Amino acid sequence: MFTVAALYHFTRFDAPEALRAPLLSLCETEGLRGTLLLAQEGVNGTVAGSLHGIEALIAHLKSLPGCADLDYKLSRAREMPFNRMKVRLKREIVTMGQPDVDPMAGTGHYVDPEDWNELISQDDVAVIDTRNDYEVAIGTFDGAIDPETKSFGEFPQWWQENKARFEGKKIAMFCTGGIRCEKSTNYLLGQGVEDVFHLKGGILKYLEEVPADRSLWQGDCFVFDGRVSVGHALKEGPHLLCHACRRPLLPEDTDHEAYEQGVSCDRCIDETSEADKARFRERQKQINLARARGERHLG
Repeated sequence: MFTVAALYHFTRFDAPEALRAPLLSLCETEGLRGTLLLAQEGVNGTVAGSLHGIEALIAHLKSLPGCADLDYKLSRAREMPFNRMKVRLKREIVTMGQPDVDPMAGTGHYVDPEDWNELISQDDVAVIDTRNDYEVAIGTFDGAIDPETKSFGEFPQWWQENKARFEGKKIAMFCTGGIRCEKSTNYLLGQGVEDVFHLKGGILKYLEEVPADRSLWQGDCFVFDGRVSVGHALKEGPHLLCHACRRPLLPEDTDHEAYEQGVSCDRCIDETSEADKARFRERQKQINLARARGERHLG
């Protein structure tokens, strides 16, 4: 079993590029894999490895300026869910494309998982899922509004086009681990919305802490690693990933005539050219050859 750490923290890094090499060196020394993003606004990522290695990483991150109260969540995976270790420099640790949005200046009211059901069951509360459409497709909270966005950067436009629907309502927002809501709730506050709430720790914390028999969650939660999805108690879900379009699939979806491993599924069969499919087939061939040699393909 591997320990998986999903983490983020908003803080001011004057020179994030100076943090990259020591962070990557530590992760490689500890045998960790995954992706960490560094920007002037903080750090974000998901990493897997031994518990000892994860603890070393968390200790290192907490020693960075302003990161003493770093938010992170731990879960388990049967197999290593990442191929390699990457530490990347970015403009934003979660891309919204709104330069005036600053979670450090204020966010919505945090709601603990144990109090979430009561909040979203109230008639004057509108519940908004801030995740992308392919994530929402496999699970969400009962009655939640799906903005049907393909990327988080589309959320501000969706809000501007739909805000009249929510006049007089309290807004409760949620996402996978909490980071997108840090920005989306700050954005709404900047738009003059007064009563804004978000699920502390995100869906992952809710599924970890709220028993299935008291849960208002329906389905599974998409995660950005080799597990693809998790359910209550953060148990690995049944989903696979189409490696052509990166959408989650159920095992029975592989029986569809449009499915070809690593090449297409019924969602993306018409979205790629024959040249794309030929390239995907070659990639899948190399993956299969590496597997036959007992190696892990990094593509």
